[in-house]
Amino acid sequence: MLYFVSSNAHKYEEFRRMLSGVADLGFVEAEYLEPQAEDLEEVVVTSAKWLSPYIRGPFFIEDSGLFIDSLGGFPGPYSSYVFKRIGNSGILKLMEGFKNREAIFVSAIALSFQGRIEVFKGEVRGEIAERARGGGWGFDPIFIPYGSGGLTYGELGERKDLFSHRGLSCKKLREFLEERWE
Repeated sequence: MLYFVSSNAHKYEEFRRMLSGVADLGFVEAEYLEPQAEDLEEVVVTSAKWLSPYIRGPFFIEDSGLFIDSLGGFPGPYSSYVFKRIGNSGILKLMEGFKNREAIFVSAIALSFQGRIEVFKGEVRGEIAERARGGGWGFDPIFIPYGSGGLTYGELGERKDLFSHRGLSCKKLREFLEERWE
């Protein structure tokens, strides 16, 4: 059994779908130490090391951030906190008057496996929509990945996996597991 550790059941459903056929995925719903750092890789590696004594067996965690060019990379690694505080409407308000709406969504996965930690990253460039469109969760309704035909993650539904930062990092995790998972 491979475990995904998070307080976010939405992420678990995405990973369960994307890792189907490779490993049975269990969910450990937990809050854990997430250090504040500018680099998502540092955040997930530190958190995975902290969790290692508490989780029996292989597990992984994931953190993601929306880095908006015209806001100097904000909210970046603080995306979860910013979303809880100001949501999509707050980001859209901050973006008023900006012509440059380019952004990058980054996902970093830390896998604790066979006594070491492996990191897998996925990055998707896109832009911030003028208004929220579609469903989904988090920043899905305001992020338009390049190549999606102008649709936000929220409008893509399950097709989001084909364009998402989390889909890319999970694809790398999946390839790693396919070679090593028994």
